[in-house]
Formats: sequence, C-alpha cells, structure tokens
Amino acid sequence: MNKIGIIIGREYSQRVKKRSFILTTILTPLLMMGLMAVMVWAMVSDVSAPTQREIRVIDLSGLVAGKLEDTGTLHFVSDNRTLQEARQSPEEAFGYLVIGADVLSRPDDVQLYSYEPSTLEIDAAITRQIKDILEAEKLKRYDIENLGQILAEIDTRVRLSTYRIDSSTDTEQESSSILSYGVAFLSGFMIYLFILLYGGMVMQGVIREKSSKVLEIMVSSVRPFPLMFGKIIGIALVALTQLAIWVVLLTGAVALIGGQLAGGVSPEAASQVAGQLGGMGMMNTETLTQGMDPSAAAMLSTMTDVGFVLKMVLCFALFFIGGYLLYAALFAAVGSAVDNEADTQQLQLPLSMPLILGFVVMYMAIRDPSGAMATWFSLIPFTSPIVMMARLPYGMPTGELILSLVLLYATFVAVVWMAGKIYRIGILMYGKKATWKDLIKWISYKG
Repeated sequence: MNKIGIIIGREYSQRVKKRSFILTTILTPLLMMGLMAVMVWAMVSDVSAPTQREIRVIDLSGLVAGKLEDTGTLHFVSDNRTLQEARQSPEEAFGYLVIGADVLSRPDDVQLYSYEPSTLEIDAAITRQIKDILEAEKLKRYDIENLGQILAEIDTRVRLSTYRIDSSTDTEQESSSILSYGVAFLSGFMIYLFILLYGGMVMQGVIREKSSKVLEIMVSSVRPFPLMFGKIIGIALVALTQLAIWVVLLTGAVALIGGQLAGGVSPEAASQVAGQLGGMGMMNTETLTQGMDPSAAAMLSTMTDVGFVLKMVLCFALFFIGGYLLYAALFAAVGSAVDNEADTQQLQLPLSMPLILGFVVMYMAIRDPSGAMATWFSLIPFTSPIVMMARLPYGMPTGELILSLVLLYATFVAVVWMAGKIYRIGILMYGKKATWKDLIKWISYKG
C-alpha cells in the first residue's frame, strides 16, 4: 500500500504541476465565463438589437396591407405600384411582398421578392401575420355579432403543473421537465467527456513510459498490478481536482453574473423580498414562487430541494468514479500492449464503442426514461454511468439504482483483474504488435 501511495502521489503531482494542466484548468472556466459575460452584455446592450427591414407591400386584394403590424425586425409600407414598376426604381427597401387578388381563397398566392437573402424568422413572421389576417377576415364573413369580444373571451392559455407521485410513501412532489432535461444531458455528457479524456490520458501515460524504458526500472521495485492501480488512481485524482476547480469557478461566475442581472431590480422590491426572507428565517419556495409561471416555479422548487441536489451529486460521483476506473483499467491494458500510439487504433476502437453507444442511448433515455432501452443500458456496466445519469433526474426505482452500482463496481473488479494480467505481460513486451487474440491469451496465463 505504501508503494501504491507513492505511485499515486507521483502521478498526481507530475500532472498537476504541468503548465498545460494549469492553463487548461484556468483558461477553460475563464473562456466559459467570458462567453457568458458576452451573452449578458449582448442582452442588456443595443449591440444585439435586430436591424429593422422595410418591406413594401403590394396588396392586390386590399385585405392585408393595412393590417400588417410592424415588428422589431420588419417595417411594412403599403405600395400602390405594380411589382414591375417598383423594381424599375429600386429604393432602400429590403424587398416587396406581393399579395394576390384572390388570396382569401388561394392563400398560397403570396410572394416575397427581396434584395437580400431572407431568413426563416422573417418568413415565419410574415406568414403568421397573413394567416391571422385571413382567418379573421373569413370569420367576419359569417356576420357574427361581437365577434372580437367572443374571441377574446374564448382565448385560453393553459399552464401545466407537473407532480410526480412516490408510490412507496404515497406523496407527491412538484417536478420540472425542463430542469430534468438539462441536468440529465449535462451529467451524462460530463461523464462521457471525462471518461474519454482521462481514460485516454492513462493510456498515453503508459505508452510514454513504456517507450522511454522507465517502466523497466519501476517494475524492479514494484509489482505491475500496484503500478497500474496507482497510475489509475493518481490520474483520477487529477480529474477530480480539475472538476472541483471548474465547479467552484463557474459557480462563482454564475453568482456574479446573476448579481449583475439582479441589479436591475428596484430597491423597493429587493427590500420586500429581503424582509420576507428575514421574517421567515429560511427560504420558503412557496412564497417566492407565488405568481410565477408553473414551469419556472417547479424549476426553482426542484433546484432548492436539498435531497434532490445531494442525490444527484452523490450519484454523479459514484457513477463517474466507477465508470472512470472501469475504462481506465481497460485503457491502461491497451497502452501496455502496444509500443506507440499509432498501434492503439485497432485496440482502442472496441473500447470506445460502448461509450459512444451510451452517449447515443442517453438521448433516448432523456425522451423515455422508463423505456426498455433506457432501463437495460442503465444496468449494463459499460454504458450505465452515462445512461443512468440521464434517467436519474426523472426519478427511478431505488432498486434499479443500487443494482446498477453493484454491477458497475463488480465489473470494475473483474476488469481490473484481467487488465492487470495483460498489463503484467504487456509492459515488458516490445517489437510485437499485439492483437485481441494475444490479449485473451495473456489473460489465460496462470500466475
């Protein structure tokens, strides 16, 4: 154990002190914070204000032109000329909107001629307004009294509040589909990215030391298995250190930017909220969410649920560590079996395929968390770290969660045993390009 500790310390300090690690750890959140700051600046400044385009409306039907309303990007001007006459004296207009004479019965008789490429947003804005105008005109022809008042009264907006029933306790809890989607995607993606990144780092480290003959000296003092295990744990600590720094920096950035956005709140409103919180002595989400949109209120309620947050953080750590250890052992075995990185392609692709498959199934799991595909792939150890994290925010049986973790760590133990046997032979073998047949043979060796 003392030797493993020395190896872990060496692997950790060697990588943490590298200039590339320091630059990546600092620059990545700085770049993300800069991007967030630019987005906020664009939102509150005039730089993001859309350019208003003038569109000349040639309305042969006489039904549409006077009813088109200007938007933030479009300014409509009636034009009594024909299209040919208007094009003979081009003005500073974006283009010409031609409405057919019989547009009420032929709604497809609408054309936009523009001097610049049109966009999907412009097309949709024009189409939507013309559709509403024609529908209103058709309704008028039914000669219904007080039609406008009737339409205003029947205009109904439904706001859906969602609750999840816990069958074990027969209690209900407010849930947010938007937040669940975001947390599921972010958690699964981060595990996929970190396993691929740091698993590859383990393999590259083994290849580099093998090619420099350093391992020949190291195995004279320590057995191959503790050497492999120490390298895996050491690099895992590097990953956790970098992740922790990113979380702290990004959390601070979000709080800072949120504070800047909240600066626009009036002092009276801020004082009122502060008084409410001070009087309660705690955060009461029911008071804070009064009058909010149900989806926003559900999101705030879920985000302030300590049990939900702790469960997500704990499960993320368990699945991240288990998935990393599983794949790191495989990558270390592959790295020990080759002499250079060019030879890893043949052996590395089969290892990466389950990760890629898990990332693809993650999308299916987000759309249908309780489906058969999501359930099975959240139990298979090679895909469970990604798929299970995609299912977790939506709620799932505790039994499936425990079973998935047991299978993951049991498979890790078995894979470490096999990878150790490959590593033991592979690190001292040179000049021969190993195949999967060779790796299976090395596993079967006794001793």
